[in-house]
Amino acid sequence: MQIVLVLLSVLLTLLILMHRGKGGGLSDMFGGGLTQNAGTSGVAEKNLNRWTVIIALLWVAIVIALGLMTKFGVI
Repeated sequence: MQIVLVLLSVLLTLLILMHRGKGGGLSDMFGGGLTQNAGTSGVAEKNLNRWTVIIALLWVAIVIALGLMTKFGVI
């Protein structure tokens, strides 16, 4: 489960970085403002949001499961 957690962590980080910046801040400082002109379609943005939420929920569930397994001495 720890390997799955690491893989989900990397995937979640990549998905979050793929989101378009909402203006001002670090995303614009590192070139996020350039990608706003290209833009993404509404469908692509919705699918990216869905996948990010699903991966985040899986990540939280695995963290809780690993915590409970550690607490009760299963691991």
